[in-house]
Amino acid sequence: MGWQDAQYPSKPGPAAFQVRDVNGQVELLSGTPPPYSASRGNMGRSQQQYQPWWQPKYWRKRTWAIVAAVIAIILVIIIVVPVEVVKANRYPNYSQLNYSLSDTYSGSTFFDNFNYFEGYDPAEGFVHYVPRETAESLNLTYASDSTAVLRVDTSVGNTSTPDASTGRFSVRVESKTQYESGLFIFDVKHTPYGCGTWPALWLVDAAHWPDNGEIDVMEAVNQATDGNQMTLHTTSGCTMSGVKRKMTGSATQGTCNNNTNSNAGCGVLGDEDSYGAAYNDASGGVMALEWRDEGIRMWEFARSAIPADITAQTPDPSTWGTATADFPDTECNIGNHFRNQSIIVNIDLCGQWAGNVYAESGCPSNCTDYVANYPDAFTNAYWEFGSFEVYTAS
Repeated sequence: MGWQDAQYPSKPGPAAFQVRDVNGQVELLSGTPPPYSASRGNMGRSQQQYQPWWQPKYWRKRTWAIVAAVIAIILVIIIVVPVEVVKANRYPNYSQLNYSLSDTYSGSTFFDNFNYFEGYDPAEGFVHYVPRETAESLNLTYASDSTAVLRVDTSVGNTSTPDASTGRFSVRVESKTQYESGLFIFDVKHTPYGCGTWPALWLVDAAHWPDNGEIDVMEAVNQATDGNQMTLHTTSGCTMSGVKRKMTGSATQGTCNNNTNSNAGCGVLGDEDSYGAAYNDASGGVMALEWRDEGIRMWEFARSAIPADITAQTPDPSTWGTATADFPDTECNIGNHFRNQSIIVNIDLCGQWAGNVYAESGCPSNCTDYVANYPDAFTNAYWEFGSFEVYTAS
């Protein structure tokens, strides 16, 4: 309604008035009316509230940040996750290879194929490695048509002259032939064990370690109750962590780099009866090592379960089933890390491994005193082999 008379036109200024209806009565208020924008305040907020969310021109910075974060997560899911899944499932093609026999270590000439390492142990063991003449005179190495034995001296005690106060006599032999790859069949009849012992059957280029790598085929310490450990040692750039592997053994450390984990290497443990007293009581068995560019694999066969193709000297690893230890080339260039390897057999005493875990192995006294003063404790500290056969892929 209008409260305005045409004969008396209103004039702008503070004298203007408003009309407000209070409880049905009309009340005149003086003063300046509120601005139009203020009277539309609620209407403006209502319109802003219903601005279309799907139009980016209405988005605030916080909304843009949330959208960017969501897009980044989607990209990770779409791109990165599939890549990691593919990476985790990579596995080498261990296609069938034809192997032919190239070297045999057997019979009475078994040790003719080896050089004898002389002197103190590079791994700080409590031994004196003796030359061939000394080893044969003390009966530490000997061979017949069917067997070859390498053992620790048991003749020198604490009343002997000279005694073993600076280390016991033992043997380390290294094959004269060095290898770049191949299939190695080791017939093992008896493994050394006993407090203070650290025996190993392994491959290495001793003059260029660790650059040319190390492959441990059989290794254990002290009472050897944990079973056989198969291990690789390398320079940096070789790891088994996070890669697909097909094996029955249990992985230990993931990185093979000798500068990590006190040079523990990337190991795989076999069953408890894969080394030591239980293994020996079952007449041992065969260790098979396949070393090729695609990877390094090892199988351990009990004497009663040796594949017929091994016995027939026509070995075919593609028929042997799952390996005991598998070291694929997924994150380790095998050809670059392993070269020029000799076969080594030795029995170390105390040293960097056996000595460091001597007490926790339940062994008496301390390692060096025990080794020096108790020769009879080493009656089981010997290797006995049938033969070694080396096959080359053709």
